[in-house]
Amino acid sequence: MLYSSLIIHGIQPGPLFIKGHPDVFWGLIASIYLGNVLLVVLNLPLIAIWVKVLKIPYHVLFPLILLFCIIGIYSLDNSTFDLYMMLIFGVLGYLMRKFGFEAAPLVLTFVLSPQLEAHLRRSLTISDGSFSIFYTRPIAAAILCFAFLLLLSNLLPYFRRGHKKHEAFEDAESGG
Repeated sequence: MLYSSLIIHGIQPGPLFIKGHPDVFWGLIASIYLGNVLLVVLNLPLIAIWVKVLKIPYHVLFPLILLFCIIGIYSLDNSTFDLYMMLIFGVLGYLMRKFGFEAAPLVLTFVLSPQLEAHLRRSLTISDGSFSIFYTRPIAAAILCFAFLLLLSNLLPYFRRGHKKHEAFEDAESGG
């Protein structure tokens, strides 16, 4: 997330980050220390209140959170379109959580996709619009193969689970 926010502000993270932007780097370090000190100072006296907040039932807390989100989003531009977008993305977020998807990669995708598109466009311009540049060059082909293997590795547990079910079915048929 920090990487994405630095890119949004036009700062290239990496080994030259400290040399190129020492003010941002040391400001970031100082804010981390300051934030930790403030959290300790604020949270130690308020522990009893936080415990009481944790005891609030979910069926009471959820409508309050939703109300504050609606008030906040509507107060920005007084737009019902923003309310509908909040509702759509809220349902999308709920479905993603329900099916076990992580939200951070999605946010990272939204941040990095403009750069990906610009570099894809640049590559296609260099190759006169031919996609063969992505699989005829050795480094690009190796990266594509590696990415394809990573995608396939996510499917292996499903194949193994299906294979085990098939073996169990055969064992049940044979009576052993």
